[in-house]
Amino acid sequence: MAEENSEEDMDADAAAEWESMLEEQGDDAEGDADAAAAGEGGEGGEEGDDADARVLNQDEIDLLLGFDSAEDEGDSNTGIKAILDKSLMAYEKLPMLEVVFDRLVRMLSSSLRNFTSDNVDVSIDSMTSLRFDDYLNSIPLPALLGVFRAVEWENFGLVTVDSSQIYSTVDVLLGGRRSARPIKIEGRPYTTIEQDIVKKMVEIVLHDMSAAFDPLSPITFQFDRLENNPRFATITRPNNAALLVRLRVDMDERGGIIEILFPHNTLEPIRDLLLQMFMGEKFGQDSMWERHLGREVQNTDIDIEVVLDEKKISLGDVVDFKVGHTLLLDCKPNDAVKLRCGSVPLTTGKLGRVGDKIAVSLNQEIRRAKEGN
Repeated sequence: MAEENSEEDMDADAAAEWESMLEEQGDDAEGDADAAAAGEGGEGGEEGDDADARVLNQDEIDLLLGFDSAEDEGDSNTGIKAILDKSLMAYEKLPMLEVVFDRLVRMLSSSLRNFTSDNVDVSIDSMTSLRFDDYLNSIPLPALLGVFRAVEWENFGLVTVDSSQIYSTVDVLLGGRRSARPIKIEGRPYTTIEQDIVKKMVEIVLHDMSAAFDPLSPITFQFDRLENNPRFATITRPNNAALLVRLRVDMDERGGIIEILFPHNTLEPIRDLLLQMFMGEKFGQDSMWERHLGREVQNTDIDIEVVLDEKKISLGDVVDFKVGHTLLLDCKPNDAVKLRCGSVPLTTGKLGRVGDKIAVSLNQEIRRAKEGN
């Protein structure tokens, strides 16, 4: 009986021990679960705060991208747009461009008056730098684009005539009535007559533009072709910078816009000339100073040597020179003598006498140094 009771006590103790171990494991699991939940809740809160902190409003996004509405009133760019447009060279950095196109405006006004037999006034509407692809996308259609070639610069440019100017010119040349009503722009293709008139107008613009550039650098702008699709008038890479000059043409109550586009690559051969502040400027040179310097140089006293003969002797013989020593020259009394200034030979002559003085009669003209030597 005693052995049976002891076995039952051992079983009860083992069961109690197992029960206590299970309870401890359950408490640990609940604690880990609570900690994990608390941790997840904390991380979620931090992520929520970070997400709220990263949200930008529309004004901040526009300012970052450089498309702020308040900025449209100014000329400056900011943000990513400023970085992309950093390579564009503003025309203000090329002062002579404005002088050239002012000259073009005066000449073109006179030429278009003769062409249309009407009162024509041409003015510069704007001069801007932009990317070539942006310009092609901004052309209002329909329009005609004249591609021209700068012969001496070995590059191309564009002359774009908008629809208002085309219809106004056709109306004037064909005797249309003057009316204050706006011209109705049709979406139809241009007729052969209209294209021929535009071609003639573009040729007039190119002729006057060649004359406007002539005082700065002789150039011939040659008409190449006429296109009505901007994509067919691609003359440079889309991302290349270009200079756009908009000319406003007013014919009484009619008129339109003529746009002249020069890729910066086209203007590169004369970039140094366009950097001048005025026509004919030469850095480091002044015509008045040059004339004054020329007069002073001509009045400068110089030493001229008359050389009978030259002979090479040893240094030992020179050391042995004594008073009364005779030096024999390889020349005769009637031989020509040499005239030189320093180490520069001038001419030759014959030795003689005038009165009580020895003189030299020149046999040849003064030798002038060749240019580039």
